[in-house]
Amino acid sequence: MERQAEEVESAEVWDVVVVGAGPAGASAAYAAAVAGRRVLLLEKSELPRYKTCGGGIIGPSRDCLPPGFELPLQDRVHAVTFSLDGRFARTRRSRKMLFGLINRPEFDAQLVEHAQKAGAELRTGATVSRVEQHGPAVPDRRTVAVVLADGETVLARAVVGADGSASRIGAHVGVKLGQVDLGLEAEIPVPSSVAEDWKGRVLIDWGPMPGSYGWVFPKGDTLTVGVISARGEGAATKRYMEDFVARLGLSGFEPTISSGHLTRCRTDDSPLSRGRVLVCGDAAGLLEPWTREGISYALRSGRLAGEWAVRVAEANDAVDARRQALNYAFAIKAGLGVEMAVGRRMLALFERRPGLLHATLTGLRPAWNAFADITRGSATLGGMVRSNGMARRALEILDRRMDTSSGVGPAGRGVGQRERSATQDEVAQEPKDATAEAIGPEAPTSPGESGAPGAPGTSENSGTSTAPGASDAPEVV
Repeated sequence: MERQAEEVESAEVWDVVVVGAGPAGASAAYAAAVAGRRVLLLEKSELPRYKTCGGGIIGPSRDCLPPGFELPLQDRVHAVTFSLDGRFARTRRSRKMLFGLINRPEFDAQLVEHAQKAGAELRTGATVSRVEQHGPAVPDRRTVAVVLADGETVLARAVVGADGSASRIGAHVGVKLGQVDLGLEAEIPVPSSVAEDWKGRVLIDWGPMPGSYGWVFPKGDTLTVGVISARGEGAATKRYMEDFVARLGLSGFEPTISSGHLTRCRTDDSPLSRGRVLVCGDAAGLLEPWTREGISYALRSGRLAGEWAVRVAEANDAVDARRQALNYAFAIKAGLGVEMAVGRRMLALFERRPGLLHATLTGLRPAWNAFADITRGSATLGGMVRSNGMARRALEILDRRMDTSSGVGPAGRGVGQRERSATQDEVAQEPKDATAEAIGPEAPTSPGESGAPGAPGTSENSGTSTAPGASDAPEVV
């Protein structure tokens, strides 16, 4: 015991250790490294690695990228087609780019490179089993021990958990989850003639189950096709994916990757820190409840987590560390928390009246303009609700009809007791295991942990057109 104590006392102590090298983790590592701190970024996989994600980069995502970051865009979207379960397809164009499309392996690797250039050190192949803030592995109250799967202990003054929706760090913090959704996705190579039909345009299909939708995102000679719906509807979600692909005329093309993923939204009262440990991105359950867009939430919360982790690392006692962690939580709740609250209300409306929402977005110019502004990042959904009396009154009427005040989604859908309490046993599972549980052993799965379909944009320019069905979607009008 004495020898172990001596080894702990002599071990190197990092200012900030970040667990997970996705957008949230890389952003946190960059922010802490730019501040001049010694930062270690731990990632269990070798980079680059695939993640189940639509790859839509909206305005808020672009605004949070490091200076000089050049997006590895696969396509620039200038048109969006919406359909209602394959019917009433309508398309609009825009002269300005609505949003960009990326492949996550290249995007994540580039973010990590920027963190490294800022001074962060990267270690891949490092799986974290747990963190400890008390006990023999911790030399003093200013230190956190990060224990790796091989038994090695890494010491830090502050830890940022960005290890995905099945986060072990989130389990340590006690993250509580209130909305769980299942996404299925396929990367489908297509001939150049098919790719040309989709170039510059995405398809969003409001699906047959409450709160579900499908998407087609073109990325050169590959189409990213996916669907998402509430957990617990696994068989129906799988059928929706099969029908969606068939309806698009893509059944004859063999996917290079078929994957599944669970997205999880936090409850309003879910903690964002514990002691000197902060969580961000999917590990904190931070994503847009309606669209399940997660990249912008990961980048924004990751940057804040890195900045406040620096302050936590500088705290000389538990009281000061707690104060800095509470400041981080306040910053998250004042920004992303407000947007999530409005997103839950939008999801409640979408689940109950998808046809009304479809007609509004595709038929009313103010709705198109608002959606485009949000997508480009010139406005937020929360800000529009606060400033637009009509929108505010509509949501107030909705709130009187449906209980969305609990912060756990419109009806707590897709959430079992294990997700509500976020116990260690539940979150320690890999996403692929959770997906297999949700949709059965024959369903496609992948080890992807973070990211959700990027939110689609819209256009306020040009006219609206109709088509007989989503299968006719390649006819851009």
